[in-house]
Amino acid sequence: LLCTGARDSVTPLQEGHTYHHTAPRHFCYTNTRVPQWRDVWTRMQIRVNSSQMIRVTQVDSEEELEKFNMWSMVFSFLKEKLNDTSIDVDLYSNKTCLKVELMEPGTKYSVILFRRFDPKLFLVFFLGMLLFFCGDSLSRSQIFYYSAGISFGLLASLLILVYMMSKVMPKRSPVYLMLVGGWSFSLYLLQLIFKNLREICRSYWQFLLGYLFLVGFLSFGVCYRYGPLENERSINLLSWALQLLGLLLMYSGIQIHPIALAVVVTAICSKNLYYPLHWAFAAYRRLQSARLAPSPPRLLTEEEYRLQGEVETRRALEELRSHCRSPDFSAWTTISRIQSPKRFADFVGGAFHVSPEEASVHEQEYGIFFEEQLFEEEEDEEEEEEE
Repeated sequence: LLCTGARDSVTPLQEGHTYHHTAPRHFCYTNTRVPQWRDVWTRMQIRVNSSQMIRVTQVDSEEELEKFNMWSMVFSFLKEKLNDTSIDVDLYSNKTCLKVELMEPGTKYSVILFRRFDPKLFLVFFLGMLLFFCGDSLSRSQIFYYSAGISFGLLASLLILVYMMSKVMPKRSPVYLMLVGGWSFSLYLLQLIFKNLREICRSYWQFLLGYLFLVGFLSFGVCYRYGPLENERSINLLSWALQLLGLLLMYSGIQIHPIALAVVVTAICSKNLYYPLHWAFAAYRRLQSARLAPSPPRLLTEEEYRLQGEVETRRALEELRSHCRSPDFSAWTTISRIQSPKRFADFVGGAFHVSPEEASVHEQEYGIFFEEQLFEEEEDEEEEEEE
């Protein structure tokens, strides 16, 4: 489709169609499709290809295409001019607009809107799962400590260079105005470097290798100087930070927001499922042990205790008499060792094992003991009532 039009006209974009132009133009895409579950790792992009350098600016509505914005103008000057630009479109956005500005008149360019499976989203989601479920072990790993420290040093060194440039630059230099933003310009510089990383690796690989070696060695030295984390609280903080970063990566790696939220909640529940299961298993074991354990025996009353003692005593005495009357019992050996053979013979013959005198003494002692017990119990009850 070859067409040319006025600068202020707006061309509606349709998915899968290619638009060719040779003049500055505005484009808008109106999203009418509801995201489905199969779009979990699907990315929608608008790609602009041209024969020469162009500048592409993205806005959210048609009204903003004509609206003057100071920050948009500043970022348009900072924005890199490319001949191949890709703009990501949110699956939930109602409308996405962009305008193409030509650096040279008559530049040919094409615009296409398409959907595709993005493996980068899946890698981000997988990295988030790895950080979330392995954050505890990674926070205690020395390999992860040194590798993360070196990587952070390589990225932070660019910000340090920008800060040093801001100190060296004259105060009235126009470049200093760009450095006032600090973080914004630093992020733009990082984005610019990553976009041109292939060209940098091909043309300036010696400088890149020297930079990586020098900064990596310095970062390793700093990490080695302070050593891995040993304090348990510091390790816990690092573990929590890694798990939180993992959750953010998992959420950002999925395009469908309800599915992303459900996955994050499921990951949190599965991560901490050990404790509820452990508590439930402990409660189940207690219930089972309480159900299978024998019930405590019933305590005997005083009368039952006396009757049981008399019955068991009679049975034990009868068993002793039966044993003494058996052929296996050595009567002469036993008689030679006891002091009253006649009393023993009477007992074996059926006489009572306690004499009347011994029974009278026992009853007197038992009565005195019983009275003392009753007296002590009455005193305890009186003391409790007074308290």
